[in-house]
Amino acid sequence: MSERRLISSGSPFETAYGYSRAIVQGGFVFVAGTTGYDYATMTMPGDATAQAEACWRTIAAVLEEAGTSLNAIVRATYYVTDRDDAEAVLGVCGRVLAAIRPAATIVIVAGLLRPEMKVEIEVTAIAE
Repeated sequence: MSERRLISSGSPFETAYGYSRAIVQGGFVFVAGTTGYDYATMTMPGDATAQAEACWRTIAAVLEEAGTSLNAIVRATYYVTDRDDAEAVLGVCGRVLAAIRPAATIVIVAGLLRPEMKVEIEVTAIAE
């Protein structure tokens, strides 16, 4: 089995709920579902667009720590709690991933863990 490296974003959820923000293993970086929290301050923007932007900032930082970048993303899944926010979230994703264009899926869900969470994004990237 290839070496497994755990990466944390500093979220208290990781230790409390038993997961890592990302795992580097087998030539890939698997990034857990990421919400719009600023994990340094544990604050969350109110609107879905700002939450999606915050998700991407966290994901970019985690991928950098893993030794790769947004450019290495091959798969993305977007979870949105309100169909009316989907186009705005996809607009942010489109700006971030315009040149990358990974295989992607958007899912409208009944809810996420906390009511203030409107967006959650998970990705898989190639470890560079």
